[in-house]
Amino acid sequence: MSRSFRLALVQLSVTANKQTNLARARQLVLQAAKEGANVVVLPECFNSPYGTQYFAEYAEDAVPTPAAVAAKTAQLSETPTALSGMAKEAGVYLVGGSFPERVSVAAAASAQPSEPQFKYFNTCTVWNKAGDLIQTHRKVHLFDIDVPGKITFQESKILSPGSHLTHVDTEYGKLGIGICYDMRFPEMAMAAARRGCVAMIYPGAFNTTTGPLHWELLQRARALDNQMYVAACSPARDETASYVAWGHSTIVDAMGAVVATTDEKESIVHGLVELDKMDEARQAIPVTVQRRFDLYPDVSAAATVSEQ
Repeated sequence: MSRSFRLALVQLSVTANKQTNLARARQLVLQAAKEGANVVVLPECFNSPYGTQYFAEYAEDAVPTPAAVAAKTAQLSETPTALSGMAKEAGVYLVGGSFPERVSVAAAASAQPSEPQFKYFNTCTVWNKAGDLIQTHRKVHLFDIDVPGKITFQESKILSPGSHLTHVDTEYGKLGIGICYDMRFPEMAMAAARRGCVAMIYPGAFNTTTGPLHWELLQRARALDNQMYVAACSPARDETASYVAWGHSTIVDAMGAVVATTDEKESIVHGLVELDKMDEARQAIPVTVQRRFDLYPDVSAAATVSEQ
């Protein structure tokens, strides 16, 4: 396993046109690869506007399992097909941001048998250098907040939560995957670190209320608590959108220091993930082996995790 790799965050300008978003994402993923990236990350809802009024409209069919895709017993919808092509063409591991996923469920008892019923998820797919699907994460913690006089948002009006944490093996090390609001829950990063992940990757879209307050602070906290790398990739800011993203995609190292960041405009953030530096942090301040699980529980022991 390589002791370092180059990570790139694509802070994409997202429009209301899915095909435009997919084409622009491809351009920037290829650019990131040409600039030396080994692992590339896209933002939350990179193929559509972010908002409860958009999830159902832009949703695509359920993502098949990696095994079903490999066996060609299931087909990918438009956005996963595009992501597979990007990863293969660029020759990178691709954390494909997120997009709204539509999953059929049994009709409700009160519904007519002919009426289809769906659940919607905020879903991230991960692809290897050959363009193979290797992991899927559905956002676990839904963004339901009410900051009086500033912002109210309720993802749970439309979306359902995922049912497991997600770790994915790469040739550079194991990565933990979360989406945006997942970052506020330290247990996810704790479980990832305890189970051998070298980084937590969060496609996200904080807003201009919570962004300046907590975006960088949460990344640095998750990194410092667990002595691992943390990266969060936002869409670029669009002041005309119904939901205005904060931007400022950022990479933080295992000592809680910002490795690389940007402003609110469309850009690519590059940073080097150095596993030797992570090891040095853990040796210098060895909290990893000083925890008192005789006094409090190890959250990783009981965590429900999908690992591939």
